[in-house]
Amino acid sequence: MSAPFDDPDDRPGLLLKLTMALVGVFAFIQVYSIQSILPQLQRDLNASVVEIGNSVGMTVLAVALISPFIGLLSDAIGRKKLIVGSVFALAIPTALMPLVGSVQGLLILRFLQGLAVPGVSVVAIAYIGEEFRGPAMVRIVTLYVSGSVLGGFSGRFILGHLTEYIAWQSAFGVMAVLNLAGAVIVWRGLPDSRHFVANTRFRSSMTTLGQLLRNPSLQTACALGFTVLFALIGLFTFVNLHLAQAPYHFSSGQLANIFAVYLLGVVVTPLAGRIIPRIGVRRTVLSMLALSALGVALTLVRPSWGIVAALAIAACGTFITQSATMSFIAYRITQGRSLASGLYYSAYYCGGFTGAWLCGVAYAWGGWHGTVAVLLLAQALGGLIAWRFMPGPATAA
Repeated sequence: MSAPFDDPDDRPGLLLKLTMALVGVFAFIQVYSIQSILPQLQRDLNASVVEIGNSVGMTVLAVALISPFIGLLSDAIGRKKLIVGSVFALAIPTALMPLVGSVQGLLILRFLQGLAVPGVSVVAIAYIGEEFRGPAMVRIVTLYVSGSVLGGFSGRFILGHLTEYIAWQSAFGVMAVLNLAGAVIVWRGLPDSRHFVANTRFRSSMTTLGQLLRNPSLQTACALGFTVLFALIGLFTFVNLHLAQAPYHFSSGQLANIFAVYLLGVVVTPLAGRIIPRIGVRRTVLSMLALSALGVALTLVRPSWGIVAALAIAACGTFITQSATMSFIAYRITQGRSLASGLYYSAYYCGGFTGAWLCGVAYAWGGWHGTVAVLLLAQALGGLIAWRFMPGPATAA
Protein backbone atom coordinates (compact mmCIF):
# COMPACT_ATOMS: atom_id res chain seq x y z
CA MET A 1 0.00 0.00 0.00
CA SER A 2 1.55 3.30 -1.04
CA ALA A 3 1.10 6.67 0.56
CA PRO A 4 -0.74 9.39 -1.36
CA PHE A 5 1.03 12.40 -2.75
CA ASP A 6 1.33 15.04 -0.09
CA ASP A 7 0.18 17.84 -2.37
CA PRO A 8 -1.77 17.41 -5.60
CA ASP A 9 -0.43 20.49 -7.39
CA ASP A 10 3.22 19.48 -7.75
CA ARG A 11 4.44 21.15 -4.57
CA PRO A 12 6.02 18.15 -2.86
CA GLY A 13 5.37 17.73 0.84
CA LEU A 14 7.73 16.54 3.55
CA LEU A 15 6.87 12.83 3.26
CA LEU A 16 7.57 12.71 -0.45
CA LYS A 17 10.79 14.70 -0.07
CA LEU A 18 12.03 12.33 2.64
CA THR A 19 11.07 9.26 0.62
CA MET A 20 12.88 10.46 -2.50
CA ALA A 21 15.99 11.16 -0.44
CA LEU A 22 15.80 7.63 1.05
CA VAL A 23 15.48 6.15 -2.44
CA GLY A 24 18.87 7.69 -3.17
CA VAL A 25 20.29 6.39 0.11
CA PHE A 26 19.34 2.76 -0.46
CA ALA A 27 20.31 2.85 -4.13
CA PHE A 28 23.91 3.73 -3.34
CA ILE A 29 24.58 2.36 0.14
CA GLN A 30 26.27 -0.74 -1.36
CA VAL A 31 27.90 0.69 -4.49
CA TYR A 32 30.93 2.31 -2.87
CA SER A 33 30.86 0.78 0.64
CA ILE A 34 33.84 -1.41 -0.17
CA GLN A 35 36.17 1.57 -0.62
CA SER A 36 36.77 2.03 3.11
CA ILE A 37 38.11 -1.53 3.50
CA LEU A 38 40.08 -1.86 0.25
CA PRO A 39 43.49 -2.17 1.96
CA GLN A 40 42.13 -4.94 4.21
CA LEU A 41 40.56 -6.81 1.30
CA GLN A 42 43.72 -6.41 -0.78
CA ARG A 43 45.71 -8.06 2.00
CA ASP A 44 43.23 -10.84 2.87
CA LEU A 45 42.51 -11.78 -0.76
CA ASN A 46 46.11 -11.34 -1.97
CA ALA A 47 45.01 -8.93 -4.71
CA SER A 48 47.02 -6.48 -6.81
CA VAL A 49 46.32 -2.71 -6.90
CA VAL A 50 44.49 -2.99 -10.23
CA GLU A 51 42.46 -6.03 -9.08
CA ILE A 52 41.31 -4.39 -5.86
CA GLY A 53 40.49 -1.20 -7.74
CA ASN A 54 38.36 -3.28 -10.07
CA SER A 55 36.24 -4.38 -7.10
CA VAL A 56 34.79 -0.87 -7.36
CA GLY A 57 35.00 -0.79 -11.15
CA MET A 58 33.06 -4.04 -11.68
CA THR A 59 30.01 -2.66 -9.87
CA VAL A 60 29.92 0.51 -11.94
CA LEU A 61 30.59 -1.50 -15.12
CA ALA A 62 27.48 -3.59 -14.42
CA VAL A 63 25.49 -0.40 -13.91
CA ALA A 64 26.75 0.93 -17.24
CA LEU A 65 25.87 -2.23 -19.14
CA ILE A 66 22.34 -2.70 -17.80
CA SER A 67 21.13 0.92 -17.52
CA PRO A 68 19.70 1.34 -21.06
CA PHE A 69 17.79 -1.95 -20.81
CA ILE A 70 16.35 -0.95 -17.44
CA GLY A 71 15.14 2.24 -19.10
CA LEU A 72 13.26 0.23 -21.71
CA LEU A 73 11.83 -2.10 -19.08
CA SER A 74 10.69 0.76 -16.90
CA ASP A 75 8.99 2.52 -19.80
CA ALA A 76 6.99 -0.69 -20.32
CA ILE A 77 6.07 -1.83 -16.77
CA GLY A 78 6.20 1.32 -14.63
CA ARG A 79 8.33 3.01 -12.01
CA LYS A 80 7.53 2.07 -8.42
CA LYS A 81 7.58 -1.73 -8.68
CA LEU A 82 10.98 -1.63 -10.37
CA ILE A 83 12.44 0.74 -7.79
CA VAL A 84 11.25 -1.37 -4.83
CA GLY A 85 12.29 -4.66 -6.44
CA SER A 86 15.76 -3.34 -7.20
CA VAL A 87 16.38 -2.15 -3.63
CA PHE A 88 15.44 -5.66 -2.49
CA ALA A 89 17.64 -7.30 -5.15
CA LEU A 90 20.69 -5.39 -3.90
CA ALA A 91 20.53 -7.37 -0.65
CA ILE A 92 21.04 -10.76 -2.33
CA PRO A 93 24.67 -10.53 -3.58
CA THR A 94 25.51 -8.51 -0.47
CA ALA A 95 24.31 -11.41 1.69
CA LEU A 96 26.60 -13.76 -0.28
CA MET A 97 29.73 -11.68 0.40
CA PRO A 98 30.66 -13.67 3.56
CA LEU A 99 31.29 -16.69 1.29
CA VAL A 100 33.99 -14.91 -0.75
CA GLY A 101 37.41 -16.61 -0.67
CA SER A 102 39.19 -14.99 -3.60
CA VAL A 103 39.36 -11.68 -5.40
CA GLN A 104 37.62 -13.29 -8.40
CA GLY A 105 34.63 -14.22 -6.24
CA LEU A 106 34.54 -10.70 -4.88
CA LEU A 107 34.50 -9.24 -8.39
CA ILE A 108 31.59 -11.48 -9.44
CA LEU A 109 29.42 -10.48 -6.48
CA ARG A 110 30.28 -6.82 -6.92
CA PHE A 111 29.19 -7.10 -10.56
CA LEU A 112 25.88 -8.64 -9.45
CA GLN A 113 25.34 -5.77 -7.02
CA GLY A 114 25.77 -3.34 -9.89
CA LEU A 115 23.09 -5.07 -11.96
CA ALA A 116 20.46 -4.06 -9.37
CA VAL A 117 21.41 -0.39 -9.04
CA PRO A 118 19.93 1.02 -12.30
CA GLY A 119 16.49 -0.22 -11.30
CA VAL A 120 16.62 2.56 -8.72
CA SER A 121 18.91 5.24 -10.14
CA VAL A 122 17.63 5.24 -13.73
CA VAL A 123 13.97 4.86 -12.87
CA ALA A 124 14.01 7.47 -10.09
CA ILE A 125 15.08 10.22 -12.48
CA ALA A 126 12.34 9.23 -14.94
CA TYR A 127 9.83 9.22 -12.07
CA ILE A 128 10.85 12.73 -10.99
CA GLY A 129 10.81 14.09 -14.54
CA GLU A 130 7.23 12.83 -15.04
CA GLU A 131 5.74 13.87 -11.72
CA PHE A 132 7.14 17.39 -11.24
CA ARG A 133 7.79 20.53 -13.22
CA GLY A 134 9.91 23.66 -12.92
CA PRO A 135 11.54 24.54 -9.58
CA ALA A 136 9.77 21.64 -7.83
CA MET A 137 11.45 19.19 -10.19
CA VAL A 138 14.89 20.70 -9.59
CA ARG A 139 14.39 20.58 -5.81
CA ILE A 140 13.34 16.92 -5.89
CA VAL A 141 16.32 16.05 -8.10
CA THR A 142 18.69 17.74 -5.68
CA LEU A 143 17.08 15.94 -2.73
CA TYR A 144 17.48 12.62 -4.53
CA VAL A 145 21.13 13.44 -5.29
CA SER A 146 21.60 14.42 -1.63
CA GLY A 147 20.19 11.04 -0.62
CA SER A 148 22.55 9.36 -3.06
CA VAL A 149 25.45 11.22 -1.49
CA LEU A 150 24.29 10.24 1.98
CA GLY A 151 23.96 6.62 0.86
CA GLY A 152 27.45 6.66 -0.58
CA PHE A 153 28.82 8.01 2.69
CA SER A 154 26.75 5.70 4.90
CA GLY A 155 27.88 2.55 3.13
CA ARG A 156 31.56 3.42 3.46
CA PHE A 157 31.20 4.68 7.03
CA ILE A 158 29.15 1.77 8.35
CA LEU A 159 31.20 -0.97 6.69
CA GLY A 160 34.50 0.64 7.65
CA HIS A 161 33.58 0.93 11.31
CA LEU A 162 31.94 -2.48 11.49
CA THR A 163 35.22 -4.08 10.40
CA GLU A 164 36.91 -2.48 13.40
CA TYR A 165 34.86 -4.79 15.62
CA ILE A 166 33.79 -7.78 13.49
CA ALA A 167 35.17 -9.60 10.45
CA TRP A 168 34.40 -8.02 7.10
CA GLN A 169 32.43 -11.13 6.15
CA SER A 170 29.99 -10.55 9.02
CA ALA A 171 29.88 -6.83 8.29
CA PHE A 172 28.53 -7.54 4.81
CA GLY A 173 25.71 -9.53 6.42
CA VAL A 174 24.69 -6.42 8.35
CA MET A 175 24.76 -4.41 5.12
CA ALA A 176 22.38 -6.91 3.48
CA VAL A 177 19.88 -6.46 6.32
CA LEU A 178 19.98 -2.68 5.82
CA ASN A 179 18.96 -3.09 2.18
CA LEU A 180 16.07 -5.36 3.11
CA ALA A 181 14.81 -2.73 5.53
CA GLY A 182 15.22 -0.10 2.82
CA ALA A 183 13.04 -2.06 0.40
CA VAL A 184 10.19 -2.06 2.93
CA ILE A 185 10.56 1.66 3.61
CA VAL A 186 10.52 2.61 -0.06
CA TRP A 187 7.55 0.30 -0.76
CA ARG A 188 5.53 1.96 1.98
CA GLY A 189 6.55 5.56 1.37
CA LEU A 190 6.87 6.03 -2.40
CA PRO A 191 3.62 7.14 -4.09
CA ASP A 192 2.44 5.45 -7.27
CA SER A 193 3.01 7.34 -10.51
CA ARG A 194 0.30 9.75 -11.62
CA HIS A 195 1.61 10.63 -15.07
CA PHE A 196 3.27 7.42 -16.25
CA VAL A 197 2.05 6.07 -19.61
CA ALA A 198 3.30 2.59 -20.49
CA ASN A 199 5.11 2.02 -23.77
CA THR A 200 5.11 -1.71 -24.57
CA ARG A 201 5.82 -1.35 -28.28
CA PHE A 202 9.39 -2.45 -29.05
CA ARG A 203 9.47 -0.65 -32.40
CA SER A 204 8.39 2.59 -30.77
CA SER A 205 11.10 2.15 -28.12
CA MET A 206 13.73 1.64 -30.83
CA THR A 207 12.54 4.79 -32.57
CA THR A 208 12.82 6.69 -29.31
CA LEU A 209 16.29 5.22 -28.75
CA GLY A 210 17.43 6.45 -32.16
CA GLN A 211 16.07 9.93 -31.46
CA LEU A 212 17.78 10.09 -28.08
CA LEU A 213 21.13 8.93 -29.47
CA ARG A 214 20.98 11.87 -31.89
CA ASN A 215 19.89 14.37 -29.23
CA PRO A 216 22.72 16.92 -28.73
CA SER A 217 21.68 17.70 -25.15
CA LEU A 218 21.81 14.05 -24.13
CA GLN A 219 25.11 13.54 -25.94
CA THR A 220 26.60 16.45 -24.02
CA ALA A 221 25.25 15.23 -20.68
CA CYS A 222 26.56 11.71 -21.31
CA ALA A 223 30.05 12.93 -22.22
CA LEU A 224 30.15 15.20 -19.18
CA GLY A 225 28.85 12.45 -16.90
CA PHE A 226 31.62 10.14 -18.12
CA THR A 227 34.28 12.57 -16.88
CA VAL A 228 32.45 13.31 -13.60
CA LEU A 229 32.35 9.73 -12.33
CA PHE A 230 35.78 8.97 -13.80
CA ALA A 231 37.23 11.57 -11.45
CA LEU A 232 35.06 10.71 -8.43
CA ILE A 233 35.76 6.97 -8.53
CA GLY A 234 39.45 7.43 -9.19
CA LEU A 235 39.81 9.95 -6.38
CA PHE A 236 37.92 8.15 -3.63
CA THR A 237 39.16 4.67 -4.50
CA PHE A 238 42.91 5.19 -4.56
CA VAL A 239 43.17 7.86 -1.88
CA ASN A 240 42.38 5.00 0.51
CA LEU A 241 45.46 3.07 -0.60
CA HIS A 242 47.50 6.29 -0.41
CA LEU A 243 46.43 6.98 3.18
CA ALA A 244 46.82 3.35 4.27
CA GLN A 245 50.54 3.52 3.44
CA ALA A 246 53.38 5.37 5.13
CA PRO A 247 53.47 7.91 6.63
CA TYR A 248 49.73 7.84 7.40
CA HIS A 249 48.88 4.15 8.10
CA PHE A 250 45.14 4.79 8.39
CA SER A 251 42.96 1.94 9.71
CA SER A 252 39.64 0.96 8.08
CA GLY A 253 37.77 3.03 10.66
CA GLN A 254 39.93 6.08 9.95
CA LEU A 255 39.44 5.62 6.23
CA ALA A 256 35.69 5.41 6.82
CA ASN A 257 35.82 8.71 8.72
CA ILE A 258 37.35 10.41 5.69
CA PHE A 259 34.10 9.90 3.84
CA ALA A 260 32.43 12.29 6.26
CA VAL A 261 33.32 14.84 3.59
CA TYR A 262 30.40 13.34 1.69
CA LEU A 263 28.10 14.89 4.28
CA LEU A 264 29.07 18.27 2.88
CA GLY A 265 27.44 17.09 -0.31
CA VAL A 266 24.18 16.55 1.58
CA VAL A 267 24.36 20.20 2.66
CA VAL A 268 25.57 21.87 -0.53
CA THR A 269 23.67 19.85 -3.14
CA PRO A 270 20.18 21.15 -2.18
CA LEU A 271 21.60 24.65 -2.63
CA ALA A 272 22.11 23.74 -6.27
CA GLY A 273 18.33 23.68 -6.60
CA ARG A 274 18.38 27.44 -6.04
CA ILE A 275 21.64 28.25 -7.80
CA ILE A 276 21.03 26.44 -11.10
CA PRO A 277 17.84 28.31 -12.14
CA ARG A 278 19.59 31.63 -11.43
CA ILE A 279 22.92 31.26 -13.23
CA GLY A 280 22.21 28.37 -15.59
CA VAL A 281 23.57 24.87 -15.94
CA ARG A 282 26.62 25.85 -18.01
CA ARG A 283 27.99 28.38 -15.53
CA THR A 284 27.23 26.06 -12.62
CA VAL A 285 29.07 23.13 -14.22
CA LEU A 286 32.13 25.18 -15.26
CA SER A 287 32.56 26.78 -11.86
CA MET A 288 32.04 23.54 -9.96
CA LEU A 289 34.44 21.58 -12.18
CA ALA A 290 37.09 24.22 -11.49
CA LEU A 291 36.42 23.90 -7.75
CA SER A 292 36.66 20.12 -7.93
CA ALA A 293 39.94 20.26 -9.87
CA LEU A 294 41.37 22.57 -7.23
CA GLY A 295 40.47 20.04 -4.55
CA VAL A 296 42.09 17.19 -6.49
CA ALA A 297 45.32 19.18 -6.89
CA LEU A 298 45.40 20.03 -3.18
CA THR A 299 45.42 16.33 -2.22
CA LEU A 300 49.14 16.46 -3.02
CA VAL A 301 49.78 18.32 0.25
CA ARG A 302 51.61 16.42 2.99
CA PRO A 303 49.45 16.69 6.16
CA SER A 304 46.54 14.26 6.38
CA TRP A 305 44.19 17.05 7.52
CA GLY A 306 45.06 18.95 4.35
CA ILE A 307 44.22 15.92 2.21
CA VAL A 308 40.84 15.56 3.93
CA ALA A 309 40.08 19.26 3.37
CA ALA A 310 41.05 18.89 -0.29
CA LEU A 311 38.73 15.88 -0.65
CA ALA A 312 35.90 17.96 0.79
CA ILE A 313 36.47 20.69 -1.80
CA ALA A 314 36.61 18.18 -4.65
CA ALA A 315 33.48 16.39 -3.43
CA CYS A 316 31.38 19.56 -3.17
CA GLY A 317 32.27 20.57 -6.70
CA THR A 318 31.51 17.12 -8.07
CA PHE A 319 28.15 16.74 -6.32
CA ILE A 320 26.83 20.06 -7.61
CA THR A 321 28.10 19.27 -11.11
CA GLN A 322 26.19 15.99 -11.00
CA SER A 323 23.02 17.68 -9.77
CA ALA A 324 23.24 20.31 -12.52
CA THR A 325 23.75 17.67 -15.21
CA MET A 326 20.79 15.59 -14.04
CA SER A 327 18.56 18.67 -13.90
CA PHE A 328 19.70 19.48 -17.44
CA ILE A 329 18.51 16.06 -18.64
CA ALA A 330 15.21 16.17 -16.75
CA TYR A 331 14.45 19.62 -18.20
CA ARG A 332 15.52 19.13 -21.83
CA ILE A 333 14.40 15.54 -22.45
CA THR A 334 10.60 15.27 -22.70
CA GLN A 335 10.15 11.87 -24.43
CA GLY A 336 11.54 8.52 -23.31
CA ARG A 337 12.80 9.92 -20.02
CA SER A 338 13.60 6.56 -18.49
CA LEU A 339 15.53 5.46 -21.57
CA ALA A 340 17.35 8.80 -21.60
CA SER A 341 18.28 8.30 -17.95
CA GLY A 342 19.50 4.81 -18.79
CA LEU A 343 21.73 6.09 -21.59
CA TYR A 344 23.10 8.81 -19.34
CA TYR A 345 23.90 6.39 -16.54
CA SER A 346 25.49 4.00 -19.02
CA ALA A 347 27.95 6.71 -20.05
CA TYR A 348 28.32 7.95 -16.47
CA TYR A 349 29.24 4.54 -15.07
CA CYS A 350 31.43 3.66 -18.03
CA GLY A 351 33.39 6.69 -16.88
CA GLY A 352 33.51 5.25 -13.35
CA PHE A 353 34.80 1.89 -14.57
CA THR A 354 37.38 3.56 -16.79
CA GLY A 355 38.45 5.79 -13.90
CA ALA A 356 38.90 2.83 -11.57
CA TRP A 357 41.01 1.02 -14.15
CA LEU A 358 43.15 3.88 -15.50
CA CYS A 359 43.72 5.41 -12.07
CA GLY A 360 44.74 1.95 -10.82
CA VAL A 361 47.31 1.71 -13.59
CA ALA A 362 48.46 5.27 -12.83
CA TYR A 363 48.74 4.49 -9.10
CA ALA A 364 50.74 1.32 -9.75
CA TRP A 365 53.05 3.26 -12.09
CA GLY A 366 53.38 6.69 -10.48
CA GLY A 367 51.79 6.49 -7.04
CA TRP A 368 49.38 9.18 -5.90
CA HIS A 369 51.05 11.86 -8.07
CA GLY A 370 50.34 9.78 -11.18
CA THR A 371 46.71 9.31 -10.14
CA VAL A 372 46.22 13.04 -9.57
CA ALA A 373 47.60 13.83 -13.03
CA VAL A 374 45.06 11.49 -14.66
CA LEU A 375 42.20 12.94 -12.59
CA LEU A 376 43.04 16.52 -13.58
CA LEU A 377 43.11 15.57 -17.26
CA ALA A 378 39.62 14.05 -16.93
CA GLN A 379 38.24 17.17 -15.26
CA ALA A 380 39.81 19.43 -17.87
CA LEU A 381 38.04 17.37 -20.54
CA GLY A 382 34.74 17.78 -18.66
CA GLY A 383 35.19 21.54 -18.56
CA LEU A 384 35.91 21.64 -22.29
CA ILE A 385 32.72 19.65 -23.01
CA ALA A 386 30.55 21.95 -20.88
CA TRP A 387 32.08 25.14 -22.32
CA ARG A 388 31.76 24.02 -25.92
CA PHE A 389 28.44 22.17 -26.01
CA MET A 390 26.17 23.31 -23.16
CA PRO A 391 23.77 26.18 -23.92
CA GLY A 392 24.21 29.54 -22.26
CA PRO A 393 22.12 30.93 -19.36
CA ALA A 394 19.23 32.03 -21.58
CA THR A 395 18.31 28.46 -22.49
CA ALA A 396 19.67 26.46 -19.53
CA ALA A 397 17.45 24.66 -17.04
